[in-house]
Amino acid sequence: MSRRPVNPSRRIGDGGSIPFVGAVQSKARSSPLLSIGLVLVGAVLLVFYAFSGSGGQSTKEAVIKLEGGFSCTFEVQRVIPILKKAYGDSMRKVLHVGPETCSVVSKLLKEEDTEAWGVEPYDLEDADASCKSLVSKGIVRAADIKFPLPYRAKSFSLVIASDALDYLSPKYLNRTLPELARVSADGVVIFTGYPGQHRANVAELSKFGRPAKLRSSSWWIRYFVQTRLEENEVASKKFEQAALKKSYTPTCQVFHLKSYH
Repeated sequence: MSRRPVNPSRRIGDGGSIPFVGAVQSKARSSPLLSIGLVLVGAVLLVFYAFSGSGGQSTKEAVIKLEGGFSCTFEVQRVIPILKKAYGDSMRKVLHVGPETCSVVSKLLKEEDTEAWGVEPYDLEDADASCKSLVSKGIVRAADIKFPLPYRAKSFSLVIASDALDYLSPKYLNRTLPELARVSADGVVIFTGYPGQHRANVAELSKFGRPAKLRSSSWWIRYFVQTRLEENEVASKKFEQAALKKSYTPTCQVFHLKSYH
């Protein structure tokens, strides 16, 4: 699983800042193409503006939305206030596991009385300066989650996983999920995609080597029972209540599990 992560914003910027520069240069020869190009560029800029001005979403998030690949990692960032309501003191020492973990860790570190670490399942060669800083400090590290995590038992109060388990077969889930429960003291929160969501695109295939396997909630529940992972009913109820107060509707499946004791 040692693949270089794909930076969507870099793909759009390859070869120039605007993909229709060539059309401008050939105006005399192809004025219809110029008009079409300018219209499309304007539309893209408007969408970027809309995303950047609504809810504090970054350009990177907007690019991911435009490409049709939905990210549960950005869902995690959205629900941090709700998770704090549900878990209280258990949010004091958090480990996030999944792609783009630097963005989650950076946001968690801005929360009061919260320490955060991250595990990126793939290489971080294309990481930005902020992410590289987290890596140099040992806060974020790259590790193949098919193997034991490099942490002692109960190293973290809460473990959050997103956009990682959907790409694992049951063979590797049998290794990874118990590890998440082992290194957590107060629980594990799992964000997975809904069946039918459009998740498998060129970027994902180049990063993960296989398309996401989006499983139903009934499949996950059966799997949790088989692996002796119990639902954290108290946290689940508190999460639902906090979500209702904030009029939050999940766009990913959210499962609350107990740690191993």
